[in-house]
Amino acid sequence: MATHPDNLRARLEERGELLEATRLRYRALVKLLRAFFWQGRVRDNLELLREVALAQPQVDITLEAVARRAAAEGWPRSSAPMVLLAEVARLREDVAWAVERRLIAKQKPAQLGEALLKLEEEVLDAGPLLGRRLWAQAVELLPRNLPELRAACAAGEIFERVFKRPAAEGALPFDAAEADEVRRALLVADKALGALWARLDRFDGTGRVRSFLEKRMRRAPVRPPRSGPELLLHAAFWHDLTRARLKALLESRLSPVVPREEEWPELLGWLVAREGAAQARLEASEVLSEGRAGLLEVAAELAALSRARPVGPWNEEAAWVRLWTAAQRARSEAGPDAEQLRDSLRLFIRLRGQGQTPARLFSPERDVLARTPGGQAGGEPDDLPGLVQRAREAAGRPRPGRVSG
Repeated sequence: MATHPDNLRARLEERGELLEATRLRYRALVKLLRAFFWQGRVRDNLELLREVALAQPQVDITLEAVARRAAAEGWPRSSAPMVLLAEVARLREDVAWAVERRLIAKQKPAQLGEALLKLEEEVLDAGPLLGRRLWAQAVELLPRNLPELRAACAAGEIFERVFKRPAAEGALPFDAAEADEVRRALLVADKALGALWARLDRFDGTGRVRSFLEKRMRRAPVRPPRSGPELLLHAAFWHDLTRARLKALLESRLSPVVPREEEWPELLGWLVAREGAAQARLEASEVLSEGRAGLLEVAAELAALSRARPVGPWNEEAAWVRLWTAAQRARSEAGPDAEQLRDSLRLFIRLRGQGQTPARLFSPERDVLARTPGGQAGGEPDDLPGLVQRAREAAGRPRPGRVSG
């Protein structure tokens, strides 16, 4: 039984919207490619070119699926869906022919979407028109529908939401859920922004556009971004500000150890967990070895004691046990960070005084005491667990090994 023409369009559902949008894009793109000064026209409309290229795989699947269904159900040729299908298929051939004609490369991609992206490369490789201003070049090189630009903007929105609001002094600026968002956004932003800067380097041989944008990215955005360069500047500003805030935060919480940048994502959630439970363990991973994780735990315990005297309920015995356990994990670690921790413990041993509450471990005016000639004065041990034992004895407490069994 034949389907009424009025119901055919409803059967297309979302595929009808895709074909309608594709018809409009194809018409506009064919006009650009057939123009006499077609390269300039294409440079001014790279977003349209990329939109067609990115949607092309889905368009090809839709054209094939709708054609099969129309043949199986016997849709009338005069029906609106069949007219739309025929026109889109014809325009697709026109676009493919125009792209084939304009491409210079001898080996042309077989897929239309890939051929369109190749044409974009050739147009950008041809260079800007003489006298073209830097901002206009940046707009050409950074169309808003670049996947990397969208990814960078999504990460930038997370950074802005978390770090734009004021935070109490000494408190973490995010909770556990936000720390996870920031962690994932850092990985996305690093990759996306790297790809965008590489794109500028690829198509701007003079480097003037990149230099121009790098100077502007230091300014805080004052209005919502609209163009491609504005989106890049917005994402880059909040990415850099986030990195600066995280660097200061991690240094204050883990001094004297300086965490490596690749370790930052692993540390954010752990620092939040430590706020609720000081005994929260930093798990080893592909980025953090067991010893390195222990080293960072030792640093966190020492930094917590060095910032100020504890406020509220606090168990000094539990703090020493945590420090001892972390030192055991980091026993085999070597290098500058491990040596910095040893120096901090030696300084504590020398400065530990009469009181039984923790004193500040770091004192700029007395730091010279930790660097006196002679190395390990007083026969101090060289390994971290041994130094923790000696520090505990200096604080008037028994050895950790005796307490913990």
